[in-house]
Amino acid sequence: MTDPTRPPTVRRALASEARRLQTSSPSPRLDVEILLAHVLGLRRERLYAEPERVLTVDERRALHELVSRRAAHEPVAYLTGVKAFHDIEVGVTADTLIPRPETETLVEVALDKLAVLAAGRRSAPRGVQAELDGAPPLGPPGQTARAEPLRVLDVGTGSGAVVLAIAHARADVVAVGVDLQPRALEQARLNAERLGLAARCRFLMSDLFADVPSGSLFDVVVSNPPYVADGELAAMPPDVHAYEPAVALLGGPDGLDFYRRIVPASPPFLAPGGFLAVEIAESRAAAVVEIFRAAGRYEPVEVRDDLGGRPRVVVGRERA
Repeated sequence: MTDPTRPPTVRRALASEARRLQTSSPSPRLDVEILLAHVLGLRRERLYAEPERVLTVDERRALHELVSRRAAHEPVAYLTGVKAFHDIEVGVTADTLIPRPETETLVEVALDKLAVLAAGRRSAPRGVQAELDGAPPLGPPGQTARAEPLRVLDVGTGSGAVVLAIAHARADVVAVGVDLQPRALEQARLNAERLGLAARCRFLMSDLFADVPSGSLFDVVVSNPPYVADGELAAMPPDVHAYEPAVALLGGPDGLDFYRRIVPASPPFLAPGGFLAVEIAESRAAAVVEIFRAAGRYEPVEVRDDLGGRPRVVVGRERA
């Protein structure tokens, strides 16, 4: 901990605790800043407005304990219980995958396609599940509300980060997230409530589409499915393989198992001209595109890069 002969200020605590993470984290200073801001109940930027603030014994102890856990590779998001994603912040637990910046590409693709659909027609598709039929007409502030909202389905929703980011960005969206893990669904519902989106976002237990009500139609279906090949997990950083849920990571021997299920099963749940967008491992773009083409129900099929220039999303439009 800090030198007992000198005042334990924010500045000194950041420096000394960051040194403890030099060999266990790629971003030691940032990690400690996030953890100290969490301990103090402040935004991270405020640490630099009060660098000479003296920490109490309890604050120092709490920070030291969190840094010790981080030194053992426990992810920062699990230590704080929250993760910033797109324009929202979601709660995460050890039962949910931590949303990555790369996954924001999936959100952006969905928003792009929703904008295309909103501009191209005046009414939403018929036959959407009864759970959403009572949702009030919604629209952007200051604009006339749509008679029917745009509909989004998130397959394998986890913490709900993707679908909640979409709903947060567009007030004319109502959404369903499905997952097979009850604790993940519980967290997704809590996130929806905290973000004020519970009236527009529902979360259902379902093995992919199995329990999505028959006849439900969606404008956009999104999924960030498990896509780590079984043999790849052990080689991933310990932050991932030792802490994040394997069920949310492993996609079979070649990492493609879930695409083989999701892509051909989506068309009955897509409104005419609707879109399916899935996140991918950059090395498997060609293989996932081929799965889309083999389904014979999507045209065109596109690959969208993330901000790092790596293939990250494959999206196809259902043939109307």
